Amino acid sequence: MKRVLFVCLGNICRSPMAEAVFRDLLKKRGLEDKIEVDSAGTSSWHVGEPPHYGTSNKLKEYNISTEGITARQLKKDDFEKFDYIVGMDESNIRDICRILGQTEHPKIFRFLDLTSYKKDVPDPYYTGDFQETYDLVVDGCEALLSKIIEEMED
Repeated sequence: MKRVLFVCLGNICRSPMAEAVFRDLLKKRGLEDKIEVDSAGTSSWHVGEPPHYGTSNKLKEYNISTEGITARQLKKDDFEKFDYIVGMDESNIRDICRILGQTEHPKIFRFLDLTSYKKDVPDPYYTGDFQETYDLVVDGCEALLSKIIEEMED
């Protein structure tokens, strides 16, 4: 079983969106029993809260469920639990490494580095552009799933 953890600042916009989109991809491809997914935030500001209404509304437009997703904070033992720890932006990567006590590790990487974009996922909490974030998240999730499938086949 492979385990994926998406991480952003508050765990109410970008990382729960990625978790929901990735879950949806896994379900559509019949891979729920081979790959698990979760999300977390580097801050504790929103622990226990559901995804931001902008995230929930955007996902509803695409019939993607956020059921069971609540914000939680990244914990040191997440490093051992997950095979892929995916930060939404460079600031998240720095915070992930600090919280997990890692300098650099191949399992920790920036989400869009797997795509041709090679940039940060903008935080719609501040930009208000949930469509842009959704489009980038879909591309990133598809790239990550391809990477994991390829690695599982090796």
